[in-house]
Amino acid sequence: MTSAARVMKHPLHPILVVYPIGLWTFSLVCDVVYLLHWGGEDWASAALYTLGGGIVGALLAAIPGLIDLMALTDPTVRRIGVFHMVINLAAVAVFAVDFGVRLHRGAGEHPPILISIGGIALIAVSGWLGGELVYVHGVAVEPRARPDV
Repeated sequence: MTSAARVMKHPLHPILVVYPIGLWTFSLVCDVVYLLHWGGEDWASAALYTLGGGIVGALLAAIPGLIDLMALTDPTVRRIGVFHMVINLAAVAVFAVDFGVRLHRGAGEHPPILISIGGIALIAVSGWLGGELVYVHGVAVEPRARPDV
């Protein structure tokens, strides 16, 4: 089943999700660098900005994801898709709380780092479900032009 939100046969959602995943992961790396005193204040600032960029990127990636979800007709696949969406939205909420906490606390404190780890855990579970949709159920995969070449 092909993606409803695609450009030139390429689904948009998997193209866009790499940005928030990368930004949130790098935010955590920046936190660790700062916490272990391997870098200065710039690392704490980078953690904040990449966290915010990841939130914006995730909301942009959610648009084609929602379009694809609405096009699903198989009840089992749709249920997995809804669970994938709910976990992603929960992760965005966790990272938004993380962003707010960082604005009101000092750089490199433990609570924001722990919140980031929780958010990363959520996107890992969601990524697993996204893989289930694509690799097991064929969501957003173009049918082959020739069978089993």
